[in-house]
Amino acid sequence: MEVSRTHVEGGMMQDRPDFPTMEQVEKADHEQLAKWFRFLPSGDTDEQQKIQDRIAERFKAMGGMNPALSKKIGF
Repeated sequence: MEVSRTHVEGGMMQDRPDFPTMEQVEKADHEQLAKWFRFLPSGDTDEQQKIQDRIAERFKAMGGMNPALSKKIGF
């Protein structure tokens, strides 16, 4: 799985395996978006913030959270 990288002070910080790429977000189904929407930690960079914004946008366009989906992904 490809991961996002965080840029810091002229170098690359450690990979963030918890962060999807924008390409992964565009291909994700409703359930995967729900997991990221609920469990993904706050982004550290502008790039990660854009990814989170896109997750929220796609997730809401697909109907957002519902009781069955919430139960399926857990809390």
